[in-house]
Amino acid sequence: MMSGSAPPPPSLPAGSGSFFRGYTKLCKGLAVILLLVHLVVQLFPSAVAYLALIPARTIPFAWNLITAGYVEQTIPGVIVSIIGLLLFGKLLEPLWGSKELSKFIFIVNFSTSACVFITAIVLYYITQQEIYLYTPLSGFYGVLSGLLVGIKQLLPDQELNLFVLKIKAKWIPSLVALISIAVSFFVKDLMSYLPVLLFGIYMSWIYLRYFQKRLETGMKGDPSEEFSFSSFFPEFLRPILDPIASIFHRLLCGRSERSDARGQTLDTSPLPGSDSIEANRRRERGQRALEQRLAEKLAAVRSSEGTSLDAADKV
Repeated sequence: MMSGSAPPPPSLPAGSGSFFRGYTKLCKGLAVILLLVHLVVQLFPSAVAYLALIPARTIPFAWNLITAGYVEQTIPGVIVSIIGLLLFGKLLEPLWGSKELSKFIFIVNFSTSACVFITAIVLYYITQQEIYLYTPLSGFYGVLSGLLVGIKQLLPDQELNLFVLKIKAKWIPSLVALISIAVSFFVKDLMSYLPVLLFGIYMSWIYLRYFQKRLETGMKGDPSEEFSFSSFFPEFLRPILDPIASIFHRLLCGRSERSDARGQTLDTSPLPGSDSIEANRRRERGQRALEQRLAEKLAAVRSSEGTSLDAADKV
């Protein structure tokens, strides 16, 4: 039974070996794919032309819209992608399930590549510079930034330690986007990653906000105020952003009003207080999933200790 006050934010299980445990089969499988594709690209550099997203060649090589997301051309890139995938998937898969997580990764990866392709074509027609058509674009950063948005949705109040700072998970996607934009002005090589990262954040939010099916309610999307578009920005910018976001809301979400069998209009706007209730439900789901994972680890430790004691008794 839910009380009137919001439950405390879930905390991550602590332990000296917890960093190396609890990774799911799906994420470990995708990590192997990232590593293998990176090795193929290093051994056969010409493979980049067939796997990465090159806008001038995307029309005949349409599979690039899918494969480009799994091509990391640098060693630091593949290391960051694998570590991020394992850590973020470790949090999200117990809450979503393997099927939903794989669906999320596919949709975010494909939609991000499609948006990057369209942006490159538009920039070419504006500037007439062929670099936008022939530069190979790739990387898993779109999916990684999308997974951060998923963590923002499900565990918004979870505090993450970033060096000497403690930052709530709900601010991590915005912080990553801001730092990436700032650094790209000084490091030109990062400019090719910036569209992938920004579109990954936006397209994952679009999917989670309007299209993801919630098993507990049978509805689609997340209408809570805590997950609105303006929630990615500081408080003082929200009065400016909310009217703009409402326009895209009407375009993307046709469920604000619908007609019944008699042709009458039904108002499906959320009831007062439903936003906070939905946020509480997300926190409770995160709490249960994390507690279950901690209990499983504790049971495994006790089982190993019992096996050791039995062996000692026999000796």
